[in-house]
Amino acid sequence: MKSAGALLLDLSGSDTLSSKLQKILETAFTITLSPHFSPIDEELALTIRRADAGLIFLISVRVTLAATREVLAALKRVVPDVPVIVALEECDSAEVFELLNAGAADFISAPFQEIDVLPRAWKALKNFLGEDISGQADSRQQQFRQLIGQSPIFLQQAQKISLIASCEANVLIVGETGTGKELYARAIHYGSARAGRPFMPVNCGAIPAELVENELFGHVRGAFTSASNLQVGLIEEANGGTLFLDEIDCLPVHAQVKLLRFLQEKEYRPLGCSRMRRADVRVVAASNLNLEEAVDTGKVRQDLFYRINIISLTLPPLRDRREDIPLLARHFLARYSREFDSQVRDFSDEAMDMLMVYSWPGNVRELEHAVERAIVMCNKPLIQASDIVLSNQAVAGKRESLREAKAKEIERFEKNYIQGVLSSCRGNITRAAQISQKNRRAFWQLIQKYRIDVSRFKPVS
Repeated sequence: MKSAGALLLDLSGSDTLSSKLQKILETAFTITLSPHFSPIDEELALTIRRADAGLIFLISVRVTLAATREVLAALKRVVPDVPVIVALEECDSAEVFELLNAGAADFISAPFQEIDVLPRAWKALKNFLGEDISGQADSRQQQFRQLIGQSPIFLQQAQKISLIASCEANVLIVGETGTGKELYARAIHYGSARAGRPFMPVNCGAIPAELVENELFGHVRGAFTSASNLQVGLIEEANGGTLFLDEIDCLPVHAQVKLLRFLQEKEYRPLGCSRMRRADVRVVAASNLNLEEAVDTGKVRQDLFYRINIISLTLPPLRDRREDIPLLARHFLARYSREFDSQVRDFSDEAMDMLMVYSWPGNVRELEHAVERAIVMCNKPLIQASDIVLSNQAVAGKRESLREAKAKEIERFEKNYIQGVLSSCRGNITRAAQISQKNRRAFWQLIQKYRIDVSRFKPVS
């Protein structure tokens, strides 16, 4: 790494962290900064420019994260084109987003290991040197076009994709069935430096428990009685790319143990093989369960949960983003009208009202199937309410009054707004109330009204 010009800026005050990175990167060029460092120091700016580094590692700990954000902003002014990787002792998902927003190209967390640090350093350097390592601009745009919506709760999650794609951390996507978890995973992959490599989706719930290990890690010839040929595992197939593990809570515990080792060491052993193998794979996991509860019940190992939950996305159900229903419905209408060579062009007012008031337990996937069926059933330019078949026709046919519909929308907005403010204030109720321009007692009453758990917005101590 000496020729790559890696520069270490140490804000941590921890000799252990900086010495570990020095050993991995084989660089002696380190600048130790005070946590109270002024980011407009001209002498230091000149030193950094003279270093002519192609990559900067900014070493930090949680108590200096405020200073870290200031240093990142300063580096964007001093050396705007040089990627900065933040090296952290520990960090939660909200803090990661703050650092990525502040200009970090990526981040790594302790314990620092060569197999984790070096590939991410080289990817950042390749971007700095102007090498197009994705070559997949069309695929990238195609994946982003699949994410449709304009509601605030949808945009809050969708706008995080480019930041998540820019780094190499493992991701956990949580949402009800049919909310589009694989679409988000694909958008993250095709927006990243791994876009030119494979995207391998795996539904863990669809693989029999006794075959999971074989599917993930593969086997060599003769590994067991019927193993007459070598089988490449999904991890090897995804090498250099992204492995999407949907329904990860369905993995049996013995497979979770081996997956955890791979996530920690980037190495695995195919069945019957005497040697360990390595693979450079980013893992995006997904579940429709609350994985913290799954940890409490023993269904998911706690150490695996912590390893995959570096960055998390929570996808809203369709009933919480009703203003997106017309956009999604017309998107599916256009797609299937072309596919079926149909003359259907739009929905009648009654049909759209029917879609708007339905609860959509199957979310976007259920809406897509409902529109597809309606196109098949319809022989007119407009889809009528009678053409739409839903799983709960009685609920779907119920018409709300304007007052009822307005009250529900106000409640939905208030709850989403309060959760968003609490998230940005990291669970500080007083600060959130000030931003909302409400007194603290009234703000607390709204929290109680919507049964919002404030503790989930607070940083992990």
